[in-house]
Amino acid sequence: MNNKTYYITTPIYYVNDKPHIGHAYTSIACDVLARFKRLDGYQVKFLTGTDEHGQKVEKSAQQAGISPQDFVDMVSESFREMKELLNLSNDDFIRTTEERHITSAQAIWQKLEEKGDIYLDTYAGWYSVRDEAFYAESELVDGKAPTGAPVEWVEEESYFFRLSAWQDRLLEFYEKNPEFIAPDARRNEVLSFVKGGLNDLSVSRTTFSWGVPVPGNDKHIMYVWLDALVNYITAVGYPDQANDQYQTFWPADLHMVGKDILRFHTVYWPAFLMSAGVEPPKRVFAHGWWTNEGEKISKSLGNVITANQLVDVYGLDQTRYFLLREVPFGNDGNFSRTSMVNRMNAELANNIGNLAQRTLSIIYKNCDQMIPEPPTAYAPDRTDALEQVRTHLDKQAFHHALAAILEIAGNANEKIDREAPWALRKEGTDEALAKMRQVLYELADDIRVIAMLLQPFIPDSADALLSQLGIDAAHRQFEAINTPIKAGTPIHKPEGVFPRFLDEE
Repeated sequence: MNNKTYYITTPIYYVNDKPHIGHAYTSIACDVLARFKRLDGYQVKFLTGTDEHGQKVEKSAQQAGISPQDFVDMVSESFREMKELLNLSNDDFIRTTEERHITSAQAIWQKLEEKGDIYLDTYAGWYSVRDEAFYAESELVDGKAPTGAPVEWVEEESYFFRLSAWQDRLLEFYEKNPEFIAPDARRNEVLSFVKGGLNDLSVSRTTFSWGVPVPGNDKHIMYVWLDALVNYITAVGYPDQANDQYQTFWPADLHMVGKDILRFHTVYWPAFLMSAGVEPPKRVFAHGWWTNEGEKISKSLGNVITANQLVDVYGLDQTRYFLLREVPFGNDGNFSRTSMVNRMNAELANNIGNLAQRTLSIIYKNCDQMIPEPPTAYAPDRTDALEQVRTHLDKQAFHHALAAILEIAGNANEKIDREAPWALRKEGTDEALAKMRQVLYELADDIRVIAMLLQPFIPDSADALLSQLGIDAAHRQFEAINTPIKAGTPIHKPEGVFPRFLDEE
């Protein structure tokens, strides 16, 4: 049994819309981490899915003139299709309307009730349908939620979770687990919120019916956020905590979320779990939002960027690369066509693609279509390069990880320009040809390492590069990082992996 395990989750996506750049961003980031860990010898579980209950869904279904179930079946499918579109490697796709999830959500409710952390009372306050969130009067900005969403006054019978009783225990948990919330700015935000005092949380609704029925009182349905968060333990078989999946993967290593849902994951969720006697996840990372050419993205402005548009225009691996390279993960980012094209052409086409094409073309033409035998043994220790990328990814610093890989490519480009193997070929002496073989062998091995480390980010392109080098599947795992390329390996006529993007606009 592999004792190196890794459980990573995207938030489950709300089914009131089609996948856009924000969904793509989170999903690709999680996919890169899942692929990296598998290549690094881990047993991985990568979960994504859809959040299908709540008032917003019920209203959207009514507007579409169909039942809520038919509505969620339709919209959930577009998120399932995102797996193929973005080449995601998720192992499971969860829907909150599935029987396994309803069982799990009701089980945790009963645990909270048994603990005395749920009680019946009346809720009166401000509620935002769009955010599916309750807001205190002091949080409203110009009569709206802090997110800008409209709020309505709600008065109804409600079950409450005793969140106020968890303030000290949460603060103690954060102190003992400094890595639990990242990045630091988000951690400070949560600490400030919890230190300000917590109010009990309304966890049921009676004014609409599309949700998980409250056990023992089906006049109430569970508040969508209590229902939704439970998905992470549903997927490992909760409430059966003795099963293999639960024992292997819980607590989750990383919940990846957008900064707008930070509070739900770092305040409510650990409190629910600790109340139910379940260990909280190890880490929650909240990333930033994207703008489009400097403008806030919104339906009203008509500038929403869909995942399909990005892939159709720029290509799949180019999209995956750009989203994780352009901005420090955790900060807000701006999508600009100019930046996208510059990254694709300068870093992928020129830096990596051109290096591979030049090197392999010279080998193909001048070394009998095979990796040349170097006169001097060449087996540098690549552990440091792998460790750098590993360290950056464990901190979710994707842009730094890519920068470390680009540095290897930059050094190799300097080497090919400095040593000029084409000039050595022209010189033609035994000494010059021996040096040419040495240089080409070293460059081929540099390209092998670059392609291996790029596999989690741009899997198809990295696969194409490794195939051009004749690297078999067994030597693509990271444990083979120090196994140099085999001299005498035949290569096919090289084809460009990263074509330059010609901007017609």
